[in-house]
Amino acid sequence: MQITRITDLSSAGLADYSRLTDVALRRVLEPAGGLYIAESPKVIARALNAGHRPRSLLIQEQWMPDAARLLVDWPDVPVYVGEPGVLEQLTGYNLHRGALAAMHRPALEPVEALLTSARRIVILEDIVDHTNVGAIFRSVAGLGADAVLITPRCADPLYRRSVRVSMGTVLQVPWTRLPEWSVATPLLHAAGFHLAALALADNAVSLDVFAEAAPERLAIILGAEGDGLSQHALAAADTVVTIPMLHGVDSLNVASASAVALYALRIRS
Repeated sequence: MQITRITDLSSAGLADYSRLTDVALRRVLEPAGGLYIAESPKVIARALNAGHRPRSLLIQEQWMPDAARLLVDWPDVPVYVGEPGVLEQLTGYNLHRGALAAMHRPALEPVEALLTSARRIVILEDIVDHTNVGAIFRSVAGLGADAVLITPRCADPLYRRSVRVSMGTVLQVPWTRLPEWSVATPLLHAAGFHLAALALADNAVSLDVFAEAAPERLAIILGAEGDGLSQHALAAADTVVTIPMLHGVDSLNVASASAVALYALRIRS
């Protein structure tokens, strides 16, 4: 490994961890795709297994053996090593998971490529909370959907908090960005997908009823907390579906709702 002991926090090699916000990381090195930060050895391993290319690692001393295993195929990647207090001064928070990696972002796949063999997909419309985005990806991975499509204004799945909350599943679930609904709707229908919007509406079908005869190819559309789905999304939907609730509660957190819907609508082979 190319190991550097941190003695100077102004070193150019540390800029990815100290002087760039997550938003800025998306823009650096464009058009090559920018960077994202993977946090913890488990998440870094998932990123590498997904074929993502590391730019550098930042670790505490005790994580050296893990770094050696992670970078067995990347011997020229710089590894910066520092004491916990030094790393906290650099990053601005306690690195209790012991390791960060600056990763090069892969190019996004065309929507059509993700739809080809998929049977269950999830569409996230303008969900701006990174924690919810990460939690939904974890549900998608655990409950068997094939891909996630996100609208142009949806939060970035590779934002550090999203990656962390997802336990790294944003790095293994195929995802890409959708165009606006005027273009996305005919594209999804042409691929044979039935669009089911999860929302409260007078004409909504109960989830358990809908699940009894769920379409073979299904896109589940989820909206932001508070505002819910836009009128464009509801107009695009073939069916509006609602989760039956009790005791005067009208809805669940969107991440919780995604897990309920994905379980009810899972492929039963």
